[in-house]
Amino acid sequence: MSAESRALQIRLDWAESAAVLTVVGEVDAVSAPQLQSGVEDALQRSPAVLVVDLSGVSFFGSAGLSVLLLALDQLTKGSLRVVASPQVRRPIEVTGLDGMLAVFDTLPAALPSGESPSLA
Repeated sequence: MSAESRALQIRLDWAESAAVLTVVGEVDAVSAPQLQSGVEDALQRSPAVLVVDLSGVSFFGSAGLSVLLLALDQLTKGSLRVVASPQVRRPIEVTGLDGMLAVFDTLPAALPSGESPSLA
């Protein structure tokens, strides 16, 4: 796989009260700062809920877990929601972070009731 095909793609969209950060690619030590920057961008806008959609992530390393923990520290309980592919869910479960994070299988399930993202 080429470096270009593994490059991290991040998009920020909004539902009514939620920022939706959609991430596609691999999250490792090299790309985690890009994810951190995307999270910080979203948090600067003070969303009631931050949904980090990692369903398009094929690899999720410890650096990605650190980014989620930093985001968790900046939000009130229940305000960080993660949509996880199996490749993301596994490290979250192995580290016990599933007890701290709200983890969902789909984006609609992670959004506050009745909301859908407006794709800009």
